[in-house]
Amino acid sequence: MTNLTQNERSVCLLAIESSCDETSASVLCNGKIRSNCIASQKEHAGFGGVIPEIASRAHMRNIVPVVDEALQIAGVKKDQLDAIAFTSGPGLIGSLLVGASFAKAMALALNIPLISINHMQAHVLAHFIADPKPGFPFLCLTVSGGHTQIVYVEDFFEMKIAGQTLDDAAGEAFDKTATLLGLPYPGGPVMDELAMTGNPFRFLFPEPKIADLNFSFSGVKTAILYFLQREKSKNPDFIKENLNDFCASVQHSIVIILINKIRKAAKQFECNEIAIAGGVSANSYLRKKLTQEAEKNNWHLYIPETEYCTDNAAMIAMAAYYKFLVNDFVPQTVSPSARMYF
Repeated sequence: MTNLTQNERSVCLLAIESSCDETSASVLCNGKIRSNCIASQKEHAGFGGVIPEIASRAHMRNIVPVVDEALQIAGVKKDQLDAIAFTSGPGLIGSLLVGASFAKAMALALNIPLISINHMQAHVLAHFIADPKPGFPFLCLTVSGGHTQIVYVEDFFEMKIAGQTLDDAAGEAFDKTATLLGLPYPGGPVMDELAMTGNPFRFLFPEPKIADLNFSFSGVKTAILYFLQREKSKNPDFIKENLNDFCASVQHSIVIILINKIRKAAKQFECNEIAIAGGVSANSYLRKKLTQEAEKNNWHLYIPETEYCTDNAAMIAMAAYYKFLVNDFVPQTVSPSARMYF
């Protein structure tokens, strides 16, 4: 792209996301995303999960080239930036520190403001990157490897958690099941692909009996573990012979828990504006079942593009844009936090 015109650069932001194992940088100009660059970390594949120390070191290697790439693609020079935003939490503290330290140093050098962004709020606000955009108020089912929440969104930063997991997240249930099956990390997308040719009703797993809008996936994980142990004791080749059906059945069980809760929330809040966000929202079966549910209940359903579902800096930039408009900046003394709430 060419450099910005004077009109376009009325608001130009750089955003950095480093909450877990994705180093991402995005440039937003006048409310529009101009670049969204992501460096994924393959170093964790052999461990079956993210190793915090390895993740933070990889962020240190990746952050400069990723930021340079984002600026180059956007056609923006550093002295054209009006502010720098960064993920301040929740996430892995070592990973967060890399992004926060880089953002603080660059903002100080350029003498421009800093914007601190809650990672989970940014997932919700990813819906405002492109049309169609939800109207307020709306309900957002935010599902990832570390979080499962139903958020009631009244305004850009007026959000309250209507329900959340009491133990494990839905994404973790997918990943732990994939590990039990011997699938490569990250296992959720692999299970999704295998499930496409499987029978989702072949094996049944119990749904947690929780009366309110909260979730629980620890019991589902335990049921899956014991089921596999029992079947493998009878047939050592059980996984090999039933892999696609098993993946489809587990996926169906987890997705139905999510669907039932968001349906209940929609009735409770009398809301037909429904959105989904977070890494697990890229799951094809969840998207399919939610679309079917929306048609039955006359919901207006909003699903972001896949690149904005997983951890990415474009969602940080979008959230930062709305904070910039109200001069919501933070001092250089700001510190990230591994645990952060709305």
